[in-house]
Amino acid sequence: MTELDGARVEVVRSYLLSAAEEMRATLIRTSFNPVIYEVHDFGLSLYDARMRPVAEATGLTSFLGANDYSLRKGVEYVGVENLHPGDVVLLNYPYWNAAHASDATLFAPVFDGETLIGFLCIRAHWMDLGAKDPGYVLDSTDMHQEGLIFPGTKVVSRGEPVHDVHELLRFNSRMPDAILGDLHAQISAIRTGERRLLEIYAKFGRETVLAAIDQIIADGEARTRSALAALPQGTWSAEDYLDDDGITDEPVKMRVTVTIADGTFRVDFAGSSPAVRGPINMPFGATEAICKVILKSLTSPHEPSNAGTVAPLEVRAEPGTLFHAVYPQPTFTLWTGIVAFELILKALAQGMPELLPASSGGDVPGFMMVGVHPDTGAMFAVSNNELVGWGGTADHDGMDAATHVSGSTGRGTPIEVMEARTGMFMERVEIRTDSGGAGKFRGGSGLRRDIKFVTPGEFLMVIKKTKTQPWALGGGLRPDPNQVVAFPGTDREQRISTKRLTVTPGDRVTLLTAGGGGHGLPADRDPALVKRDVAEGYVSAEAARDVYGVTLDD
Repeated sequence: MTELDGARVEVVRSYLLSAAEEMRATLIRTSFNPVIYEVHDFGLSLYDARMRPVAEATGLTSFLGANDYSLRKGVEYVGVENLHPGDVVLLNYPYWNAAHASDATLFAPVFDGETLIGFLCIRAHWMDLGAKDPGYVLDSTDMHQEGLIFPGTKVVSRGEPVHDVHELLRFNSRMPDAILGDLHAQISAIRTGERRLLEIYAKFGRETVLAAIDQIIADGEARTRSALAALPQGTWSAEDYLDDDGITDEPVKMRVTVTIADGTFRVDFAGSSPAVRGPINMPFGATEAICKVILKSLTSPHEPSNAGTVAPLEVRAEPGTLFHAVYPQPTFTLWTGIVAFELILKALAQGMPELLPASSGGDVPGFMMVGVHPDTGAMFAVSNNELVGWGGTADHDGMDAATHVSGSTGRGTPIEVMEARTGMFMERVEIRTDSGGAGKFRGGSGLRRDIKFVTPGEFLMVIKKTKTQPWALGGGLRPDPNQVVAFPGTDREQRISTKRLTVTPGDRVTLLTAGGGGHGLPADRDPALVKRDVAEGYVSAEAARDVYGVTLDD
């Protein structure tokens, strides 16, 4: 085995990370879909020949962890002996892909001559793959309503596009130009990664790169296990409820038990609901991915990820339950994972409240408009994941109006894009006063967004926590939950959660997103901070007086 000094290992690591970031830049520059180039709804990962992740680019963190599961399943299905230089494979079968059918995963082998040296994997959200409804499927009852399925199908074979598969995609999509454009953007990013990976091997030599990868992974595992040992040890459980499954109005129970002991981070979803009829069931790979994010955030938040950083993780969820969907159970509305992300933190916070924030809005209020653009006559489907307030921590307030903590570097869709590409006009977007939970350190504030429709179409809300409040810590107060009001001020006014509405010009919808939970007793908050909050509009004078016991004359 080649022994390398730390400096050379770090140089090789930097080259690998740079290759991933260049793939990311290529994808953003060439994609057709705003959810990719604006929202960054993607994940890019590099692997060695043993399918161990060695580098990744910034994107949705849960996508990156899901790539690991998808690659293993995809290669197992295709057979490594059937992979050749120049091949690119498409996988979106949800139970192997660790996501719903619209999250298209492309992976490719990389060969140095005749030798397999690694794999590249890119996952990104496509806007339409022929599901029963355009845009987003909210009430499917089996997988076959959720779109065209590829279990591991070559879209490029030995460097040549597979024409028949491309045409199958074209004729099964309501938005063929967009999905084919995104397909080619992902292929372009893969080709960029291939070139860079081969250049790295040529520059440093195969023995050096392989030795560096082994040391990178070993170092990642050692750092993670050391950090894990320094955390409080024990077992903690928590429960929460999703609003519904998209078919009935019955709440859906989630339960998790987290154990940190004996060098292991174990997450067990026993006690959660059986799989439900509607599309909120989680493929096991997606469940595993959110647990990876939690472990990484606790143990090595400032270090690049690799196979070693998640080595201590064990995830348990029985097949056929909410967190381990099996064929043909529907999986399209994966908001379960967002609420479960906070559920895991809620359990952990019982043992380490000084290390963790309170709830950050409890959920992601996602919305989308689908219709036909009056200028082009082409169909559009543009979405946005709305901002929420982050939870207060033991030493600072939560962030105001930010991407949910599960979203990593994901972004909201700019107003300019939504107004230009859809029939939505944003009449108001503003911080909501008193929306954050009070505490010694208050939760961040949520948003109010008023949308007016100027063309006909459909408006979709995807949200799973409007009936129960986000949680607080240490005597802090819980904020009001997310709320969505359709057709406000009319005889059709209604509060909705996950729903598809037909809208016409002049109709309106108001979104009121939740703030974060408070951390610590409100009475312990520095009065000067309360006065500053009132001056800046985050807290009203009435709440300052009644909740914090502070008047402006004090």
